Amino acid sequence: MRMDGGIMRREEEEEEEERINRGNHVDLSGLSLDAISNPSSFNPSLITKLDLSNNNLQNIPESLTARLLNVVVLDVHSNQLRLLPNSIGCLSKLKLLNVSGNLLDSLPKTIEDCKALEELNANFNKLTKLPDTIGFELMNLRKLSVNSNKLAYLPYSTSHMTSLRVLDARMNCLRSLPDGLENLIRLQVLNVSQNFQFLQALPCSVGLLVSLVELDVSYNRITHLPNTIGCLANLQKLQVEGNPMVSPPIEVVEQSVEAVRVYLSAQMNGTTDSTSASRKKPWFKKLVKCGTFNAGGTITSRGSVMDEHDGFLLSDYRSINGLASPRFMGTFSPRRLFSPRRASSPRH
Repeated sequence: MRMDGGIMRREEEEEEEERINRGNHVDLSGLSLDAISNPSSFNPSLITKLDLSNNNLQNIPESLTARLLNVVVLDVHSNQLRLLPNSIGCLSKLKLLNVSGNLLDSLPKTIEDCKALEELNANFNKLTKLPDTIGFELMNLRKLSVNSNKLAYLPYSTSHMTSLRVLDARMNCLRSLPDGLENLIRLQVLNVSQNFQFLQALPCSVGLLVSLVELDVSYNRITHLPNTIGCLANLQKLQVEGNPMVSPPIEVVEQSVEAVRVYLSAQMNGTTDSTSASRKKPWFKKLVKCGTFNAGGTITSRGSVMDEHDGFLLSDYRSINGLASPRFMGTFSPRRLFSPRRASSPRH
């Protein structure tokens, strides 16, 4: 028996509507959409999650974005977007914005009006800069991912994102890190690897990131790690391969994070005996004791920061092993390219 065409179409429409609108979640991903017209099957003002990823969108209508007044999650990754609508500033409840895998060379300044934003993912675009005052406004941001872009610097305001847990800025053209990093007292992961010949030094303030657990500065042109890194009591993972490292020496780096910490502490305290250096109290703990860097959280005796808002887990951060781009795989060997020549032993 053959089903009437009209009935079949009606059932297909009902199935599609059920798929894209479960509760207040609208899923329009992977439909090869070139454009979005005014929706008729759902009310934008009721949507809490909108997924437009994996399409061929070149723009998002200003009129649509302005009506997403209750959206919490907006995912538009893997499209052909060159601009984000200015009306994105109307999304006062937005907590997660994913715009990765597009053609963006900048973000609209109105993104600073998304005060509730906790995670911004803008990886794999063509960003050359971020809004200068973005860090002064997005005070609730916990994760900022801008890897694989063309950023030459991060704005000074980045160091005022005191809620930040993860900062991923690898695979850019960074020449330096912003002043005032010591304000990021909750930062657990800092990844500025693979900026290659551009990044040649780290500021001493890296050693004041009291909550830092993971630091990746691999594949840059760094010769000396700041001695203040010896103060990072919570540091568990340190990656420095692919740098022409002089201090600490490569043989110390290859031992363990603790060996690096002891070596740098000894350098900072002006001692050469690592045993005495490990017994000597670093100057940084005096600052902690005085509450110098207490910006609303409680600093424990180990230098870590605890606060009532700590809901962001380190497991949420998934690092990419190795280089992000296949064309770099196998090209760089830290031992072959960057290991310092060892002085030959004098002959007697």
